[in-house]
Amino acid sequence: MTRHAHDSDSFRKLGGIIPGTPGTHAWSLAGLKPSAIPIVIAVPHAGRAYPGPLLKAMRNPEAAALRLEDRLADSLGRAVARETGATLLVANAPRAMIDLNRAPEDIDWEMFGLDDRPNVAQGEPSRRARSGLGLIPRRVPGTGELWNRHHKSDELTARIVGIHLPYHQALAGVLEELHARWGVAVLLDLHSMPPIPARGASATAQFVTGDCFGASCHADLPSAMTSFLEENGCASAYNRPYAGGYALERHGDPPRGVHAVQLEIDRSIYLDAGLSRLGEGYPKLVKLLSGLVRRLAAEAMMMSDSAGVAGLRDAAE
Repeated sequence: MTRHAHDSDSFRKLGGIIPGTPGTHAWSLAGLKPSAIPIVIAVPHAGRAYPGPLLKAMRNPEAAALRLEDRLADSLGRAVARETGATLLVANAPRAMIDLNRAPEDIDWEMFGLDDRPNVAQGEPSRRARSGLGLIPRRVPGTGELWNRHHKSDELTARIVGIHLPYHQALAGVLEELHARWGVAVLLDLHSMPPIPARGASATAQFVTGDCFGASCHADLPSAMTSFLEENGCASAYNRPYAGGYALERHGDPPRGVHAVQLEIDRSIYLDAGLSRLGEGYPKLVKLLSGLVRRLAAEAMMMSDSAGVAGLRDAAE
């Protein structure tokens, strides 16, 4: 825990609603008030609250969920937030229902019945939507088509209003609060990825840092993350094959002092051989990520001219 944690009270907020699961909130936000460091860890793809109708509409729910989810990345986020004092935003809604790292208009309308498509010019679907990974995923490599029926426009609207909109409002709000307190705010968007196939003799990256090719945060932040990983003997890559998505594009505003960076982690590092449960590497990874977040906080502090900078330096080191 950080040096400032004893001066703070913990809080937890719940928000949004998952259609089809009355009483199940779409996300949870937790942290310390006042905040201990200017970082919020967001975990958008680990939600496991699957409504019955959604499961019924999926062709192979178990296999599809395992491939779509950032399996148990929320456990990583909670452990690291507990160790560092970072604020934590976790989505409970599953990615199969709606992808919080896609823009609301990033829709493959071929997934909807003809009567449910809007009577307006829709334009060409994005590259992500064409690949099957739009706002509502259509397919995942190795599983084929995810759905056994068309979606309906009212389902889409309910998911955007109940899940997507309030999640990003909550994320924007906490970034504003962190910025007001520290003069700087950092979103660490936490994801996990399938193991990257080896190519040649070079080490395969087990971590990928993304900043939308420099657009979503100051260059010193991913540089500090890469240096930290290298110092700890971890193979990493930068922006390839994952540069970040909608969360970074929407919330990163470096000129204003709001920075957003994505971290992808090889699932085999912290899960078991079946990539479904926590494995032996989990405690070691929590320790590593906690050090990474502290390094990130220290780097953010050096970019801030606001009062309390010295206190942040103490907290982060």
